[in-house]
Amino acid sequence: MPNMDLYNMPGAPTSRAVQMTAKALGLELNSKFINTMEGDQLKPEFVKINPQHTIPTLVDNGFAIWESRAIAVYLVEKYGKTDSPLYPKDPQKRAVINQRLYFDMAILYDALTKYMYPLFRTGQLGDQESLDKFNAALELLNTFLEGQDYVAGSKLSVADIVILATLSTIEMISFDLQKFPNVERWYKNAQKVTPGWAENLESLKQLQKFIEQKMAEKK
Repeated sequence: MPNMDLYNMPGAPTSRAVQMTAKALGLELNSKFINTMEGDQLKPEFVKINPQHTIPTLVDNGFAIWESRAIAVYLVEKYGKTDSPLYPKDPQKRAVINQRLYFDMAILYDALTKYMYPLFRTGQLGDQESLDKFNAALELLNTFLEGQDYVAGSKLSVADIVILATLSTIEMISFDLQKFPNVERWYKNAQKVTPGWAENLESLKQLQKFIEQKMAEKK
């Protein structure tokens, strides 16, 4: 069994994406807590590992890699089956998965964080403009899912896992997906078929408690 450390902030969507990918591969990760609110990511020992001082960061027997989507792909390529459906070798199937991963990073995750993250700082969700952008991202995802059960083809892939980690953050605010029926259908199914969903949900609950505690301290 490989010896891998995952430097992460428990509950963050990007950390949960890596943890679910590892679960799907039957891998154990040594979780190393990095409290970004206390500046742990700026400590010299961590900056030496990752000059960008971002989380999550994976260290696999001395090899360091960061950016959650790159980590997820790396884990499948190194520890998955020869031609894993999580990230198959077929160039066209892989291209669609890559596109969805980039869509998550640049559009969906970006919109979700701008709408939801003010909640963690101020106790209030983002403004109407940020909500409109999040809804527009969901509308695109709804289109991607027209007539199919998974976001990038006919089988569960790392794209599903990563987007599930991103979207499940709405569990903290009970966001209604009814306006996006394909997304709602996919979301319910993804919870059933993605390894590590229970742990993902528990991490979200812990994050919510952590945020509530921080907000209470500010009062």
